[in-house]
Amino acid sequence: MSQEISMPTSKRSDQAGKPDRDLAWQIAPNLLVSFKYAWAGVRYAFITQRNFRIHIIIGTLAIGLGVFLQLEPIELSVIGLTIGGVLAMELLNTAIESVVDLTVKQSYHELAKIAKDCAAGAVLISALAAVLVACALLLPPLFTLIVSNFFI
Repeated sequence: MSQEISMPTSKRSDQAGKPDRDLAWQIAPNLLVSFKYAWAGVRYAFITQRNFRIHIIIGTLAIGLGVFLQLEPIELSVIGLTIGGVLAMELLNTAIESVVDLTVKQSYHELAKIAKDCAAGAVLISALAAVLVACALLLPPLFTLIVSNFFI
């Protein structure tokens, strides 16, 4: 018993060949405005999400330590990409939590709990992976620096 799902369409058509987006709430008219909306999301997460700020601080420290230890550019890139992955997951977690809260309001629903828990779990897994990457790339040169300076 499969049901076909179709997206609602508008009755109007656009002569310029662009998709008709009457059903969209707000459309960015140009790339600069799109960046403005994206930056608003990052700013919102930074202001309201404690964990996002913690990830920013730890990521900055990891990059700073990598520069101090004179890691290769590819190693710094890997650390940067993992930091970016964690921050992106945190933004997605915030978005999912907001949509779920909007939907269920002040009531409890088991599916809402599952959605929020899974989104938080995605952040946790990405953060653990980032810690493993940072340990693999930062600890060996840090250990070498400590041993060479304190045990000579």
